[in-house]
Parts: sequence; C-alpha cells; structure tokens
Amino acid sequence: ARHTGPPDGGWGWMIVAGCFLVTICTRAVTRCISIFFVEFQAYFGQDYARTAWIHSIVDCATMLCAPLGSLISNHVSCQVGIMLGGLLASTGLILSSFATCLEHLYLSLGVLTGLGFALCYSPAIAMVGKYFNKRKALAYGIAMSGSGIGTFILAPVVQLLIEQFSWRGALLILGGFVLNLCVCGALMRPISLKEDCKTAPEFFEQGYVPETEKQDLKRTFICSPLIKLWPHECLCYCSWKEYDFLLMPGFMVLAVSVLFMAYGCSPLFVYLVPYALSVGVSHHQAAFLMSILGVIDIIGNITFGWLTDRRCLKKHRYFCYLFAVGMDGLCCLFLPVLQSFPLLVPFSFTFGYFDGAYVTLIPVMTADVVGTSLLSSALGVVYFLHAIPYLVSPPVAGWLVDTTGSYTASFLLCGFSMIFSSALLFFARLAKKIKRMHLRSLTGNTALKQHIWTNGATAYSVTAELDQKDAEFLAVDTNSFSNR
Repeated sequence: ARHTGPPDGGWGWMIVAGCFLVTICTRAVTRCISIFFVEFQAYFGQDYARTAWIHSIVDCATMLCAPLGSLISNHVSCQVGIMLGGLLASTGLILSSFATCLEHLYLSLGVLTGLGFALCYSPAIAMVGKYFNKRKALAYGIAMSGSGIGTFILAPVVQLLIEQFSWRGALLILGGFVLNLCVCGALMRPISLKEDCKTAPEFFEQGYVPETEKQDLKRTFICSPLIKLWPHECLCYCSWKEYDFLLMPGFMVLAVSVLFMAYGCSPLFVYLVPYALSVGVSHHQAAFLMSILGVIDIIGNITFGWLTDRRCLKKHRYFCYLFAVGMDGLCCLFLPVLQSFPLLVPFSFTFGYFDGAYVTLIPVMTADVVGTSLLSSALGVVYFLHAIPYLVSPPVAGWLVDTTGSYTASFLLCGFSMIFSSALLFFARLAKKIKRMHLRSLTGNTALKQHIWTNGATAYSVTAELDQKDAEFLAVDTNSFSNR
C-alpha cells in the first residue's frame, strides 16, 4: 500500500531495531579493528603508516561504495542489498584470519569487508528516514546508538578474544558475528510513499522529461504500451533526478564540510589505543577507553536526537550539528597534553558524546537539505565523501608519528580540520542570512514588494535602479517569500 507520509511508528520501530544491529555489525566492528593495530604491527613487523592502511582501507571502502548500496536499494531491494553485504563482510573477516602478510589484510579485511559494510550501511539508515518524520532525530539517535553500544561491548570482548584465541581466532569469531547482518536485512520491509511514486501524467507534469520530447513519449506510452521505449526513457530521467540535489548550494556546502570533518575524526579511532599504550596505560585500560568512548557515544546519539526533536531546538539542528563537530575538534587539540589514564577518561567521555551527537544529525541534516524521497541517494553521496579522508588520514597521521616521534602533530591536524568544518558551515549560514537581509532591503516597503511580485517589469519602472535581470530575480524571490 502507498502511504501519504511516513507512519512515524508501527513497523518503523522494527526498522530502527534493524538499523541498530546494522550499525553494531558495521561501525562498531570497524572501530574495534583499532584494537588489532598493535597485534598486526608486532606480528608483521611493520611501521605505523603501513599498518594504519588496514583501518583506512576498510573505512574508505565502506564509504566509497555507499552509492552502490543506495543503487541496489533503490532499484533492486534494500533487503537483498543488506543480506548480500552481510555475506561479503563475513567472508572478508574469515579470510583475514588466514592472512600471511599486510597486503592480504588490505584486500580481505579492507576491500572485501568494507564493500560488504557499504551495501548495508546507507540503505539501512535511509530506511529509517522513510518511516519517520516527526520523531526522525530520535529514531536516528536510537538506531545509530548501535555504534556506541557495539563499541562498548565489543572492545573488551575483542581484547579477551585476542588473548584467548590470538588475533586470527578473534577475526574468525567476528566473521561469524557479522553474519547477523543477514537477519537485519530481513527486517527491512519496503515502504511506498506518495512522494516516491509518480504516475505517468505526474511524471510528465513534474518536469522529468523535456518539453520537446513529451509528445513523442506520451504517444509511445498511450498508443504502444508494449514498446519499452517509454519506461527506458523514464528510468534515465528518474535516475538523473535522483542526483540533481548535487547542484543545490546547501548540499555543496554540507559536502565540503563533511570532507574536513571525516578527515579529522578518523585517526582518533585508529590511534587512541596506541597513544594510550605509548604514555604508559595498560592494554586493558586502553581497551576500556574505547569502551567508555562507545557507551558515551550512545548517550550522545539518543539525548541529542531527543533534544533536537524538541520544538525549541528543532529549528536549530544546523547549529547543533556544527557545535558538536567543533567540540570534537577542540577535544583533539587538547589530547596531546593528556598523558595518563585519569586524564584520558574525561577525553573519552567528551569526545564520545559529541561524536555520537553529530553522527546522529548527519542523516537528519541531509534529509532537511534534499528531502525524504532523495535521502537514500543523498546519503550514499555523503558517505561516499567520507571515503577519501578515511583512506588518507590514518596513514598521514601514522607518517607524522613516524617522522616526529610524537602524536602531537597528528592530533592537532585532526582538531583543526574538524574546527574548520564547523566554521565553514557557520560562515555559509551567516552569508545566507546577510544575503536575505540585503534582498529584503532592496525590496523596500510592502507595497513595493507586492508590485515586484506582480510583475518584474514594473519593478524596473518603480525603483528606476534595477535592471531587468535584478527585477526578475526579486520577483521570483518575493513570490516564494509570500508563498511561505
């Protein structure tokens, strides 16, 4: 059945549960790979930079192939995509347990497991957006808290598995655990919203087909229903429309800020445990830091999701997001002076909370920019943009550690990158507000606004200062303003 809007409940809560499990099996497992860092480095006898490629490749593959996950979800089935992803990820982890060199891990743990995670992650997140509207931020907060809960539980468990069964046995067990993604895929019941489905007349009226081709396509559709030309043309135009949000100024700014944010956040999860060990923290305490970060991540997911769904903050989600990103950047700047376990614990609390906060708001902000119908494709692009920073930043940070003999330069670069991401969003919103104020000052009083709304040519004669292009621009803007 076609729904007029998201049901905001019902089976939607099972979708949230499925997405919760997906984030445990993808993001939490990826974070826990950092616990293997010291084991891989010692076993293969390699430096920081080469060993860091393992974590960066799996993160990069997960985000780089996110559009592929969206494509399969949109044109085949979300359920099929997630089940296939679960099989690929599990296979990658199992093959990694037989690795004999780092290059083997690059392919199995990095590429194959990352590809499997990509087919699961963005489609599952997009499904939550299709089932919720009024309580969207809360639903995303619960669903994405799986990353924190999974990290909290898996970090000490993985450490114990490594001690009991070596890193090979631990990877083999994780491979079996990740097969639960197939169960998650079975929960993702498709939903058809009114805005997602267009009839033939609606398709022509909404401008998916150029005027010059409308008559030919209509004639083909009406007179020759057995000919496949019209469906083929429709698919081409609909496929283009799925990605026309790429030209939106708001999405462009969000995309650039995501690049810097992703560069800043990735190395912390790779190097927190090695950094803690380097300042004298024990192995169990270092793993416990990851657990703290994970459980506070949960609180950030849920509380920030709940708060930004409140009426007082719902209109200010944009600023809540940039505040959370900026705070994580500040945490990274202070990390080099925290050189004992009692000082690293508050860091894990603070960084974990704001990490959970902004991760929750990424799909919410994306939906606010592009709309619910394009959310799956837009999330695929947003997570795709994470790929290059995730690939580059851990090895760059490792190279800085190898070169300087200290983690200071790496953490400072991460902090400034995230602060720049937050500042970029702030100044973009400020510029937009200044432009609106300037436009309102040009329109003058209410009578002049009405005149401009009625006819662009009249605006030219009244103001005696505007050329025809300015008048037309003001006419369109005032029209949209009065429609609000």
